[in-house]
Amino acid sequence: IPQDPSNQKCGRKKTVSFSSMPSEKKISSASDCISFMQAGCELKKVRPNSRIYNRFFTLDPDLQALRWEPSKKDLDKAKLDISAIKEIRLGKNTETFRNNGLADQISEDCALSVIHGENYESLDLVANSADVANIWVSGLRYLVSRSKQPLDLMESSHNTPRFAWLKTVFEAADVDGNGIMLEDTAVELIKKLNPTLKESKIRLKFKEIQKSKEKLTTRVTKEEFCEAFSELCTRPEVYFLLVQISKNKEYLDANDLMLFLEAEQGVTHITEEMCLDIIRRYELSEEGRSKGFLAIDGFTQYLLSSECDIFDPEHKKIVQDMTQPLSHYYINASHNTYLIEDQLRGPADINGYVRALKMSCRSIELDVCDGPDNEPIICNRNNMTSPLAFRNVIEVVNKLAFFASDYPLILCLGNHCSIQQQKVVVQHMKRIFGNKLYTEAPLSSEAYLPSPEKLKMKIIVKGKKLPCDQDVLEGEVTDEDEEAEISRRLSEDFSREPKLIWLCRELSDLVSLCKSVQYKDFETSMKSQNYWEMCSFSEAEASRIANEYPEDFVNYNKKFLSRVYPSAMRIDSSNLNPQDFWNCGCQIVAMNYQTPGPMMDLHTGWFLQNGGCGYVLRPSVMRDEVSYFSANTKGIVPGVSPQVLHVKIISGQNFPKPKGACAKGDVIDPYVCIEIHGIPADCTEQRTKTVQQNSDNPIFDESFEFQINLPELAMIRFVVLDDDYIGDEFIGQYTIPLECLQPGYRHIPLRSFVGDIMEHVTLFVHIAITNRSGGGKAQKRSLSVRIGKKAREYTMLRNTGLKTIDDIFKLAVHPLREATDMRENMQNAMVSVKELCGLPPIASLKQCILTLSSRLVSSDSAPSVALCMKDSFPYLEPLGTVPDVQKKVLAAYDLV
Repeated sequence: IPQDPSNQKCGRKKTVSFSSMPSEKKISSASDCISFMQAGCELKKVRPNSRIYNRFFTLDPDLQALRWEPSKKDLDKAKLDISAIKEIRLGKNTETFRNNGLADQISEDCALSVIHGENYESLDLVANSADVANIWVSGLRYLVSRSKQPLDLMESSHNTPRFAWLKTVFEAADVDGNGIMLEDTAVELIKKLNPTLKESKIRLKFKEIQKSKEKLTTRVTKEEFCEAFSELCTRPEVYFLLVQISKNKEYLDANDLMLFLEAEQGVTHITEEMCLDIIRRYELSEEGRSKGFLAIDGFTQYLLSSECDIFDPEHKKIVQDMTQPLSHYYINASHNTYLIEDQLRGPADINGYVRALKMSCRSIELDVCDGPDNEPIICNRNNMTSPLAFRNVIEVVNKLAFFASDYPLILCLGNHCSIQQQKVVVQHMKRIFGNKLYTEAPLSSEAYLPSPEKLKMKIIVKGKKLPCDQDVLEGEVTDEDEEAEISRRLSEDFSREPKLIWLCRELSDLVSLCKSVQYKDFETSMKSQNYWEMCSFSEAEASRIANEYPEDFVNYNKKFLSRVYPSAMRIDSSNLNPQDFWNCGCQIVAMNYQTPGPMMDLHTGWFLQNGGCGYVLRPSVMRDEVSYFSANTKGIVPGVSPQVLHVKIISGQNFPKPKGACAKGDVIDPYVCIEIHGIPADCTEQRTKTVQQNSDNPIFDESFEFQINLPELAMIRFVVLDDDYIGDEFIGQYTIPLECLQPGYRHIPLRSFVGDIMEHVTLFVHIAITNRSGGGKAQKRSLSVRIGKKAREYTMLRNTGLKTIDDIFKLAVHPLREATDMRENMQNAMVSVKELCGLPPIASLKQCILTLSSRLVSSDSAPSVALCMKDSFPYLEPLGTVPDVQKKVLAAYDLV
């Protein structure tokens, strides 16, 4: 099996994580967290003076205080009363962490802070894994919210809605009503509730439970069934999320769900009724559905549903303007469409056309030669076996031309026929395609090609054309197809005149909007090329031009169509990287559809973004008459606001063994590689640590940040690989344009090497996109706030040399500066509010307000501030005295 080359160049060296979870027992309830904290564990304590100490932390048996040792203080001082805790933060979100010199070496996902006392002091801790940090955060939050009635907690795990539901499931299957069932029946029942679980794993869990109770019988009781199900089916990372968003309940009500969808998932116009509808559709227990709450199993189902897919459903429809000239779109194109194997030995196969057209390919290739009995054929000229009758091929093309898209289909005709058989080609095309053929002569009064909208349901022939001014029935034209280019290259004689071929007038007349011409240089093209003429570039030639004249290439492609085809040296039909040519605005980059792998993944992913119609509108910097763009820009693209993409890889689900896995048994050691593809300044990749021997639910819990200078051209590819000491092996991948990403907690459906979605195989991630100033490292941020205006980058206006125009635009300099100042001041003010609220840079204003609202209510539930409107802005006025900490937050809010 071909290996995915992306794993050969991953930036970070292999690292291994040995999860420090307590034994193999999974955390599936609040009482599990409490038990873990009572047993205690080592955490690092971080001091404001940048010193870090190892301390052993425990929770008192009566759940009233947190203690640590060793300590210089006497035992009563080395403790923190649960009643004094104000809030618990996950991540490096306090002054101590922000100003600590060693903070860079501390993982965001292992840090936590306990905020306590009236002055909001912080106890800053680092766990040795994200799992352990999550247990302490969830357990402490639970205790703080329950501090009024802590002692009934330990029994509560058996009174939860989940257990009530599991009991009814058990009772329905327990036909005799004896309260016990055969192990086989119990295994079947759990498998029915969770089809992704392996039977061997369920049986092992029952053996463990029976062994711990020293039972001899293999019959399963109701309690054992509930315990086995909870331990097997609770994903700890989903449980921690549930506890966090439900404010430490073990279920979500409609209100919790509404805040989660608005503040985290970026859903707008959500109503309580919509949330109740989600609960009714996903909650598994009758009680939950009628009372309107979502427990862990229903919440897990909801997160896995298509409603939480990472791909924005808006983009499943056509979302782009389809009325611009054809040259303004990227066009999904196939190379040597008739091949399903390699260029050299592969026979021609009709399935090449079926596959391409079903995948909404809008530019296909037909190489036509003379066949027996005056019937033209399509064949691989390197391999004349099993040719296809031209007539049969275009019948299939006609049937499927608009199967996946209504927008125009371009036929790239490679004509190698005698005049006699060319006439047969024309007869077949006219008879089979009929009025779908677009043969109207282009208008010389126009300057651009018609739009995809105008050309809907039309088939456009690309090919050579006889000069219009000669009234001849046939004539000679130059042949500059790929084979001609190959023979020229092989003879090393580039100056050789192109070969001439005879062309009949009827075939010439079928070509209207896509007349093939030879490229000489940009100067000649800009002077004399007509908008309906197009050039084909070999990969080598296009690469050279892209490197030497990137701006000219972009400008040229504003008006003319360019086709780039793979190098003749790619005998194995491997693919070029389409991104290199999209960056220069080339519309038709022909791909070998028969060859799967990273390049085809990029191509398939890219064309998903406009309803899969085969056309994608290029960024405005590549279309506007007066814009200036070079793909080789080192950093910020003029006129485009860069973004920061924050990705947290949380966990994986049900990873299969790699196809070619050789020596290993059933275990895999997965890791995830995140690749960013786009303009060269944006291309980068990072990887997670490796999780040892876990394919069912490996927990990665790692956060990454990427600056994206041209978001409209960026794609993100998630690749899961098996860490093997011989060579890493491919498990699955998913490629998505940045424009189609949905924010929040999302599951990514992974695709196999050949591009099929694999059932139940997912990656669980959190996505956030912020604008430039919001991200970055904290120390640098507070510095930028202090520097103020001097270091700001302002928009510069270029002089055109035309005095009248320059004088008019001079007036814009001042307003532009003011706007830049206003935007920067706003972003800096937001940074302060996020820091004072103890939230990370990726938080939204909505999340800040939510945090504030819980802080500004005093112990007797009376609000300490009032909301009032001044100059049409909502201000927060203190009622009575407020602690200094809250004064700071209110001042920062006023500034915003």
